[in-house]
Amino acid sequence: MGTGGLSLSRDDAAQPPAAADGVEPVFTITDLAREFAVTSRTLRFYEDEGLLHPLRRGTTRLYSRGDRARLAWILRGRAVGFSLADIRDLLDMYAPGKARRPQLEAALGKSRERISALMDQRAAIDATIAELEHFCRTIEQKL
Repeated sequence: MGTGGLSLSRDDAAQPPAAADGVEPVFTITDLAREFAVTSRTLRFYEDEGLLHPLRRGTTRLYSRGDRARLAWILRGRAVGFSLADIRDLLDMYAPGKARRPQLEAALGKSRERISALMDQRAAIDATIAELEHFCRTIEQKL
């Protein structure tokens, strides 16, 4: 799954068709692990952290479309460096329709904070590279 854009859509990835009997489709841990190229341990971790809430049928975890959408968001958030606490806060703010505005505003703010932090890191890396290049030139002159 690509991380090109951090979308807040709950329908980011293709959804399976609704079952003929009107029951919401469910996904097993194996289904989601395979689809998102993560381990079942990762899914259990996100469950332990309270980010996913699968139903249980005996020992089988059954994930809803909502859990699947949350997982897509979690993985995108992690890919761009959001903390689990930030991701949890943003997911917990979800509301449908116009009530979603606070979530979108918070996501925008967190994204801008992350961009600023990454730009600071890039500047520090560029300065370190320049210093190392200067150091290498100094050593080469002595050789």
